[in-house]
Amino acid sequence: MIHSEGRKPGAAFHTEEQGNRLTDLQHINVKFLLEPQEGIDLGPLIPIFHGWIQEQPFPELLIDVADYSHVPSGPGVMIIGHEADYSVDNTDGRLGVRYARKETLNSSNQERLKQAARSALSALKRLEENTAIPGKLKFGGNEAEIVVNDRLLAPNRPETQRAVEPEISKFADQLFGPGAYQLAWQSDPRRLLGVTLKANQQFDVNRLIQNLQS
Repeated sequence: MIHSEGRKPGAAFHTEEQGNRLTDLQHINVKFLLEPQEGIDLGPLIPIFHGWIQEQPFPELLIDVADYSHVPSGPGVMIIGHEADYSVDNTDGRLGVRYARKETLNSSNQERLKQAARSALSALKRLEENTAIPGKLKFGGNEAEIVVNDRLLAPNRPETQRAVEPEISKFADQLFGPGAYQLAWQSDPRRLLGVTLKANQQFDVNRLIQNLQS
């Protein structure tokens, strides 16, 4: 990871071949990290997610459930949707609730980032409040990951990170407070463009939802 302090957004840097496309972020994934738990059983999520398919509580059409909980440090349990997927994800051994946007959105980068974050937080809130898994899935309070699942628009290179950082910083300023966080970029070029946001204080889910309302 490449680390930097949270800062106010500035002018973006663009590569010659990509130009302004670097400011057009699509297929955004946002994952909020949960409190670590050793050997947690994700099996109870399967009937919960099937219940969500029946209820359709989110704007996206939810279609099916995929169980990858047997895969070490893998994608966990996913609810597959038409426009987006929701999951309790354990990639890299970091348990969290992920929203993965698949359809494009005709809006600004900030609205796309906030839409993905609000969606992940809504799912996390429902899981925290679910009596079938009391206290099992709780937000860690200060950490989120953002991934851009589009290698064409956003290859994981230093120049892309410099181009995207003003947008990420502007979003993080609203989520956690101006400059009250650190950014750590995924440095492996074989991985998708990704950044971890770590706040300097603890938050609960309701507070973060409120922060993103404006």
